[in-house]
Amino acid sequence: MTRVGATTGRPPEVLCLGESMAALLPGTPGPVKTVDTFHLAFGGAESDVACALAGLGVPSAWISRVSDDGLGRRLRSEIASRGVDVSAVATDRLRHTGLYVKETGATGRPHSYRSGSAASALGPELLDDPAFRRLLRGARVLHLSGITPGLSDSCLALVRALFTVRRPDLLISFDLNWRPALWSHRDPAVLPELLDRADLLLLGADEAAAAFGTGDPAELRRLLPSPGTIVVKHADHHVTALDRDGTAVTEQAPHVETVEPAGLGEGFVAGYLAATLRGLDRRARLRLGHLAAAREMVGRPAAAPVRMSG
Repeated sequence: MTRVGATTGRPPEVLCLGESMAALLPGTPGPVKTVDTFHLAFGGAESDVACALAGLGVPSAWISRVSDDGLGRRLRSEIASRGVDVSAVATDRLRHTGLYVKETGATGRPHSYRSGSAASALGPELLDDPAFRRLLRGARVLHLSGITPGLSDSCLALVRALFTVRRPDLLISFDLNWRPALWSHRDPAVLPELLDRADLLLLGADEAAAAFGTGDPAELRRLLPSPGTIVVKHADHHVTALDRDGTAVTEQAPHVETVEPAGLGEGFVAGYLAATLRGLDRRARLRLGHLAAAREMVGRPAAAPVRMSG
């Protein structure tokens, strides 16, 4: 039987590189100190895109590092179970897998424990890894995000090095994914340089305003002139795609009752990439992005409960 969302053994067309984390989601509202049961889940911007692509029938691979423990093995297994190739995920025997603890309520805030994680040890030596080189040879898209260069100096060096492997038939996609906490002790001035080297750039107007001082599509195009296409997602759920030749297309998302917004952005990216690989026109790419984002809201697997004691 073919697993739902499986890639049926075809070589990955899209490589998604970045950190995934274990996540503890509260079973009841309130601060962490009052919650007895948490649900164990796993995710990361890039691996979520890979999983959503697999669900759309696009062969995908996730590339990263995980710890040599139960969380690392479970994380790799969970992503593989969604039909994603994990053959180039390395096991780190010295470092931990990052952990994210969500807190709900009026004063709730996320707690991230990713400093010194296995994925933060990724570096330019990945380009010499036989498993990575094998996947790269057949890939049509390499998908990155602004999270990775914020993890460590070696991760920043890796992202810069990845732009040297470009070839005419390889599209480099880059999602800003602005995380202020990651850049609190690092220089975000490196981001425009990286984003401007991408072929396809995706970013939210709100996060662009926080990172660069503007979320206006025309201003962003002037700031970042090189990408073939810049896709700007707006808070009112319409998206604008601006090509380098000046062509602009805007598409409104269909109304969807959103209970949990996590995954919307990655679903959109997956849909847009799938439509691009299928050769659909500009407007159809935006439409499939919207539809894939909505699909992610109803297709996520349930998390496993974890009871906290003591």
